[in-house]
Amino acid sequence: MKIERALISVSDKTGVVEFARVLHGLGVEIVSTGGTMKTLKEAGIPVVYVSEITGFPEIMDGRVKTLNPYIHGGILAIRDNPEHVQAMRHHKIRGIDMVVVNLYPFRQTVAKPDVTLGEAVENIDIGGPAMIRAAAKNFAYVAVVVNPSNYAQIADELTKKGEISQEMRMELAREAYSHTAEYDAWIARYLAGQLGQGRFPARLQLVFDKVQDLRYGENPHQQAAFYREQGFAGPGVAGARQLHGKELSFNNIVDLEAAFNIVNEFSAPAATIIKHTNPCGTGTGESLAAAYAKAYEADPVSAFGGIIGLNREVDKATAEKIGQLFAEAVIAPGYSDEALAALSEKKNIRLLAAEFGKGVDALDIKRVSGGILVQDADAGDPDAKLTVASKRQPTAGEMEQLDFAWKVVKHVKSNAIVVAADNRTVGVGAGQMNRVGAANIALTQAGEAAKGAVLASDAYFPFRDTVDAAAKAGVTAIIQPGGSIRDEESIKAADEHGIAMVFTGVRHFKH
Repeated sequence: MKIERALISVSDKTGVVEFARVLHGLGVEIVSTGGTMKTLKEAGIPVVYVSEITGFPEIMDGRVKTLNPYIHGGILAIRDNPEHVQAMRHHKIRGIDMVVVNLYPFRQTVAKPDVTLGEAVENIDIGGPAMIRAAAKNFAYVAVVVNPSNYAQIADELTKKGEISQEMRMELAREAYSHTAEYDAWIARYLAGQLGQGRFPARLQLVFDKVQDLRYGENPHQQAAFYREQGFAGPGVAGARQLHGKELSFNNIVDLEAAFNIVNEFSAPAATIIKHTNPCGTGTGESLAAAYAKAYEADPVSAFGGIIGLNREVDKATAEKIGQLFAEAVIAPGYSDEALAALSEKKNIRLLAAEFGKGVDALDIKRVSGGILVQDADAGDPDAKLTVASKRQPTAGEMEQLDFAWKVVKHVKSNAIVVAADNRTVGVGAGQMNRVGAANIALTQAGEAAKGAVLASDAYFPFRDTVDAAAKAGVTAIIQPGGSIRDEESIKAADEHGIAMVFTGVRHFKH
């Protein structure tokens, strides 16, 4: 399919002059509108103003300019349909073989903190989507271009072959429909917010862009890919840069998310080592190297092959310690030159640099058969009101450790128990079917280190058995949400054993 006539009307003018220059050099007549026409003319490229085609001026501040049979007839005509050809001749409609259009920057406009409804509405494109959809529908005869990154490939094909293949036109049409669908999704999301429908409207549109294909999913027989939410610009794994190492796997990314979330809880230097989304060990210290040492010493056996999360730039001392362990990946805010050089000597370790800090107000999404569950992300303890339920008040040192353990247990699979001392985990019980089972695992792992330690539970105690087990191991303070109908039994047990018990009023189930 030869391109003899193209309509160009773009909001994002990246690369459009160079592309139009190629088209002109190939003898293509270019039709354009207001701002784009001005840009092309200033570059010395001959352009036919759209009003010369329609016989009608742009009106209503540009709201009406291309909504005209001389434009849409030229785009939609089936070139080998005799009736269409006759209609074109009768009405003196010339064909348009290429439509190069991208849309008003609605998403960028509504992202501004002080945007008004009026400004948002004026950035809802009408003529653009109409032309894009018309050209995409007629891809058998018309090429539609919405993405400036495609200009070079299209120009190359036109220069070498003199035409655009059917396969490329179909791919361009697919991308065009995706483009308009995303555009409408952003408008629908914004208007839902304006109508007070909140974060959970009657119909939820989600838009994600592919970051990369993955070698496989959780297991080799599962295909997989990694997508980033469109418009995402906050801290997190999706925006991380890989600095070294082989390609990330599906499981790497899942564990990196767990590692990022744990260390992002702490303002002090923090380190964690993750296996299967649960922390083998987590620690904080005066330096990153000290924090990492605590995390590693918590469970050296499980740490092998783990994912490491660090909330400070990695220095040489920390890198040297990490270098002694076989680790799959590290995520941190950055790496000193010495640290990056040292860790890069390990061929297979993946090194990621990510932005840390308070995240965007994100939704947490879980897939079920035929649908999704959507909830607010479990960020912080917005309603937490610490109350001491026991007769004994916790000491200042115990409160420091209870706070540490509470931040970690939030990120352990339920039922979850964390035993902590000296700002490090000494025992972790994750994903058990009963709470005392999780406690027994954590306390057994802690061993002698449980004496004088604290214990955190992600949900309340249904029975006093966990308190009794903690007391037997030597735990001196417990933090838990409270709220069980048997709270009095647990409080009584704590008082009998001289344990300080703090209620948070907030639960942290993690399924």
